[in-house]
Order: sequence, then C-alpha cells, then structure tokens
Amino acid sequence: LTKNRLEAMPCGGGSPLAHALMLAAQVGLNTMKVKQDVGRVVIVCITDGRANIPLELSEESKFTPSTDPDSKDGMPSRKFLKEEVLACSKKLASLSDFDFVCIDTEDAFVGTGIAKEMASSAMGKYFHLDKTDSLSVTQITKQNLQRAEQ
Repeated sequence: LTKNRLEAMPCGGGSPLAHALMLAAQVGLNTMKVKQDVGRVVIVCITDGRANIPLELSEESKFTPSTDPDSKDGMPSRKFLKEEVLACSKKLASLSDFDFVCIDTEDAFVGTGIAKEMASSAMGKYFHLDKTDSLSVTQITKQNLQRAEQ
C-alpha cells in the first residue's frame, strides 16, 4: 500500500510545504474532534525541505511582495519561505497529542538542512534517507506509530 501511494505522489515542481503542514494539522485536529478514539496524531512529512510556494499563494492564489522585503519579481525569497515553513513547524510543536516525523529526501551533499530544522522546530523526529524507497518509509512510519500508541 505504501509503495503504491509513494509511486503515485507527484514530485518536483511547486512545493507548498507550509500549506501542507497547516493542512495536516487541521486534518488531525478535525479527526480528534470527530473521533473520540484517536489518542495521538502522527504527521509524517516526506520532503526535501525545498519550499517554493508561500502559504499566502497556496491559500489565496496571490502573494503580497511587501510582506517580504527580499522578494524579487513578485515572488518570495528563499529566506522568507524557510522562515514561513519553520514557523508552521513550530506551531505543530504547540499542539498536544501530535507527533511529527520528518523524512528528509534531500541529497546530503548539496543539502540545505531545512528538513532537519523543521523536525527540530516541531519537536519531532528526523530521519534522512539516502535512497527513498517504500520499504524505508514504511519502516520509519511503523516504528513511530508504534511509539505513539504506547
């Protein structure tokens, strides 16, 4: 099941990473409200940490360049996008009964380290994969789900 889902996931192009984190948190909160038997929510984020779509653009289909003094050609700077993703990660840390697992797929040789910073900001767990395959992702996810159930 995991293998099929990973193979079907779109990769490359626009990455609304901040929006994905906030959406995952909202889905978790909604699930906890509706289902009384949900003890913990585990968010598993598989990412290279390269956000390139700001939250505002994801939610409102526009970006206000004045919110980022370093923006160029109407698009946000990398610094702005990184700070936004880390701020969203930090919000996850404030949610009770939430665990965050960040699986970093970024090439370590040219890496930015943002995925590791995300895990730290969210007070979550960090794993780096040299080779992203369904077995590795499944093992990491299962281990962390088992810990959440304890």
